[in-house]
This record gives sequence, C-alpha cells and structure tokens, in this order.
Amino acid sequence: MTEPSQSDAQSDAQSEDRVEPPFEPNVAPPSGASRPRVWPRVLITAGPTHEPIDSVRYLANRSSGKMGIALAEASSARGWTTTLLLGPSALRPADSSHLTVHRFRTTADLQQLLSQSWPHHDWLIMAAAVADYRPKPAPEVKIRRTSTQMTLELEPTPDLLAALAAASRPDQRRIGFALEPADELIQRAGDKLARKSLDAIVANPIETMDSDRITAHLLFAGGRRAEPAGSLLKADAAIWLLDAFAEGFCVKG
Repeated sequence: MTEPSQSDAQSDAQSEDRVEPPFEPNVAPPSGASRPRVWPRVLITAGPTHEPIDSVRYLANRSSGKMGIALAEASSARGWTTTLLLGPSALRPADSSHLTVHRFRTTADLQQLLSQSWPHHDWLIMAAAVADYRPKPAPEVKIRRTSTQMTLELEPTPDLLAALAAASRPDQRRIGFALEPADELIQRAGDKLARKSLDAIVANPIETMDSDRITAHLLFAGGRRAEPAGSLLKADAAIWLLDAFAEGFCVKG
C-alpha cells in the first residue's frame, strides 16, 4: 500500500492533466478488412497501474516502464507509426513525429484506451505491468487512521490481453510479457501464451523489473523460440525484439 507524499500527489495531479484525448485516426479500416502494409502500426503499453485504495493511497508495483518506452522509441525510430499507452512512470520517451503518447493510471483507464486504439493498429506489445487485483470498492475520501485493524477487500481486474482476442482482426498480432521466477520461466510463459491465445510472448525473470537490463526469451505461438546472446540493455533488447517480431510475422521494411 502506497501513500504518496505531497510532491508525489502534485506530480500525479500534473500527470493526469497531461492525459491526451482518445486516439482518433484519420481513416478507419473497413469492418473485418485487412490492410496490406509494408510496416506495422504498433501499439505498446508500458509502466504500472495505480489502483486507488482511497482518495490518496493506491496499490502499485515496481514497474518503471523502461522496457515499453524502449520499444516505443525503437519502433518510432524505424519510421513505424507507434502509439504508447504509458502508466504512472517518471520516465518519458524521446520525442518523435512517429510516436503518439497517451497516459493512463488505472486498469480501467488502460482498458478504455486499448478498446479505442487497438482497431487502428497491427501489433499490440503489452509490456505494461497491469495489476491483477484492485480494492473493492475504493472510497472517494481519505481513510482515517485508527487503532483498529483494517482489512482491504480485493477483486480481480479484467484480463485485458485475453479479452482482446475476440476483438482482433486475423492480420493483427498480440504480444505479451511474462515476468516469472527463473526456474519456472519458460513453462509459465508457454502456459500464458496458450491461455491468452497470443501470437508471441516475451519471458523474462523477475529480477529484470526496474533494471536497465533484460534476459529475454521469445516464444511464438507456432512453437519457435528465439533468444539473444545473454543479457541486454533494454534499449538494445527493444531493437532485437522488433527484429525478431518482424521476422516471425514476416514483415518487410
């Protein structure tokens, strides 16, 4: 449970003020139609979610958003149309004419942005660390300290990545991330890949959270695996992953 300091609260309020309006493309694809493209339009999520306990406290995790931001920077640097959905992170991507950034705070915020943005993209790279549970319900006032024990009731959050399976076009590709203990990493990532009907999943051990480096294992739905030569800086891993996705999904350009 986190209670923000006054400076944190001011920063959060400013972050909320910077949330951009929903993504509105100039041309929407026909319903059910596929668009042949030389390069993909990429939708990336990054950072943690903050699930409110009351008007000032929230449940959060240690995700920094570094990996998702690195992917967004690498994607836009290629000239690919890229949208980054960024949670409450102190980090910001480098400016690019090919990159659009929208901010979210809660799982519900991210769910709404995904439903608006996903129909207009070709790849979804779900690098955000979305909360598995949230307080139920969250009062709109600050809970006062007392001498008695307090119990929080938690409810599961929606499985955003799995829910998008039914709403995806045949030409769209959904890529997940699995953060798991090293000794069970590949098995759990493979289970998640199948359970959520993903096209690929990036498996990385828990130690990579908030680190500048990542030891990535890439699993595709068809059974193919790819791994870089050891641990990489996240900026380098982003380039390697985009190359691997493009090869795996047969994208030219």
